[in-house]
Amino acid sequence: MSETSARPPSVDTLARSLSESGLPHPILVDLARQAIADGDPGSAAARAAAFSRTLLTPVVNATGVLLHTNLGRAPVAHTQPAHAQTVEFDLATGARGSRQRAVGQLFARLCGGEAAMIVNNNASAVLLVLAALAEGREVAVSRGESVEIGGAFRVPEVMEQSGARLIDVGTTNRTRLSDYRRAIVRPGSDVALVLKVHPSNYRVEGFVEDTPVGQLATLDVPVVADIGSGLIDANVPWMHGAPPAWLGGDPAAVQTLADGADLITFSGDKLLGGPQAGIIVGRADLVERCADHPLARALRCGGLVLAALQEVALSYLHRTVTDEIALWRMIDQSIEALRARAQRIVDAAGVGTVVESEAVPGAGSSPGVTMPSIAIAVDRDVLDQLRAHAPPVIGRTRDGRTYLDLRSVDSADDGVVISALSASANSPAP
Repeated sequence: MSETSARPPSVDTLARSLSESGLPHPILVDLARQAIADGDPGSAAARAAAFSRTLLTPVVNATGVLLHTNLGRAPVAHTQPAHAQTVEFDLATGARGSRQRAVGQLFARLCGGEAAMIVNNNASAVLLVLAALAEGREVAVSRGESVEIGGAFRVPEVMEQSGARLIDVGTTNRTRLSDYRRAIVRPGSDVALVLKVHPSNYRVEGFVEDTPVGQLATLDVPVVADIGSGLIDANVPWMHGAPPAWLGGDPAAVQTLADGADLITFSGDKLLGGPQAGIIVGRADLVERCADHPLARALRCGGLVLAALQEVALSYLHRTVTDEIALWRMIDQSIEALRARAQRIVDAAGVGTVVESEAVPGAGSSPGVTMPSIAIAVDRDVLDQLRAHAPPVIGRTRDGRTYLDLRSVDSADDGVVISALSASANSPAP
């Protein structure tokens, strides 16, 4: 081989040859330089493809986990033009306004509270409430609710960061009203509030007892309930028919406030069906203390999240939830409709069989419960091939079979599933 033929291409030439990848030229230069340095310029295209797959990418969630934490939890559609918006501007006076007013007033009305405010996630909401209402004082929490949930959110550590002091009440499996009352009236007590925590994906069964909010509300201190998943109303008046049985154990905002909670906190990207956010609703004086705390500025949301949450709140108030919020559209699908979709997909793709399945809410919502669903089963593991499709389709495997559960797939993506399944059928078996 001559010296000329052995010479690698220039970095710029190799980078420009990768332009169809759609990556920015500076990234392609880096990838080309790495490939040449490794003595393998021919790998540059594969490196560009691999880099593209590390970026945030829209996917079809066919796992049957509706609120899949790794896939962004609730799917949200939100667009807005590149215009200024009244994030902190009062149109009536022309002066500076409140960042919390627009969306806060909607969630207060929606949940039946006096006031509401928005922060960037529910962990932030709990932290802010504790810091604003109980810094330097005690907070009573049932031992059975002093939990750790996903992402290393540990109640004792959040309590410590807030400046409040945790007072364990009752036992792991049984906590009564008398346990809280004893903690409040004991000598030297300085209990600022009672915190009731949604245990998320943790559950104690058997010989158990807890104290409902209605009983806690008889105590002489404020009751703050972290209801976690963000179910707005246990009666789900926006759905067709009766509330799904699997929702029975999840606390709801309307009912928790009606039972006497002074404040509630919950997530925006779980059963609410919106973007990641933390929502605080309840007594106006307590919400105001949270809004005035220095942490409120550090934990606040930007205009994009506020605008998306406003759309979600308006959907609930208009009763157009199952038309406009993707999560509830998926939940509201009948088994018959799912079965018909699955059969159309199998017929069009020429691969797979229609089987009964069980979907789950996910993200710590309604732990341990399932909802009936329909899936497409393929008699081998084709997860790699499905993920390689554009856009990727994410399924699951069991006993060497691949399952695509349609409960978590928007019907608008059925064509993508057909294309991905057809391509997988023509791929070699591993």
